[in-house]
Amino acid sequence: MKISIITATYNSASTIQTCMESVLNQSYDNIEYIIVDGGSTDQTLNFIKEKVKINTQIKWSSEPDKGIYDALNKGIAKSTGDVVGFVHSDDFLADNAIIENIVKAFKQENVDGVYGNLHYVALDNTNKVIRNWVSEKFELRLLKKGWMPAHPTLYLKKKIYQDNGAFNLGYKIAADYDFILRIFKQPQLKFFYLPKTIVKMRVGGASNRSLKNIIQKTKEDYKAVKVNEIGSWITIFFKNASKMKQFIS
Repeated sequence: MKISIITATYNSASTIQTCMESVLNQSYDNIEYIIVDGGSTDQTLNFIKEKVKINTQIKWSSEPDKGIYDALNKGIAKSTGDVVGFVHSDDFLADNAIIENIVKAFKQENVDGVYGNLHYVALDNTNKVIRNWVSEKFELRLLKKGWMPAHPTLYLKKKIYQDNGAFNLGYKIAADYDFILRIFKQPQLKFFYLPKTIVKMRVGGASNRSLKNIIQKTKEDYKAVKVNEIGSWITIFFKNASKMKQFIS
């Protein structure tokens, strides 16, 4: 089973090394690593080029894009793996056996997607956990309660993207939520919860960087809920409220 991992970057010099090494150091070796850069002007490209010299599994490009979802769509289009996943440039895989465990789950459970847990960690100390996103086994009823898997932990068969399209660029912040609703509401698709921390994410992402972004994300979440005929404002309330226990846990 070939795994395509996509990283979108833009001026990520301070974090790209940790991100890339977490992928390149995986115990599972059938990985296609695709880096889609948005035209970085810092040292990001220099580091990528150095890694490309010694790692033939890396494909990369650098050109202006319309934001992270556009970059991820480009990566999906270039991917040739059986399964597609993402490791964002500020994130890194939790340990070197993560992809091996994900592949094992795909083979043993015969599913269309695998997801797990996520740690939000401090920007200056990645050993300090700020939020602990522990997911759960998927049931269709959970969608109306605002449930979603942590998107950076979600690995899907390439066929899912071929059948359902990629991220809707009409969303600036919540295209991942829209996409998740679009596919998880389909009863014929099977998903498996792997109870492991898959990804560690540095705090400070686009969706919670400012009050303006929080308001925009809430509006886009509601739009996604209505477009996908999943719920109402109550769904968004529960979606946001569920985050509180991630800090406590």
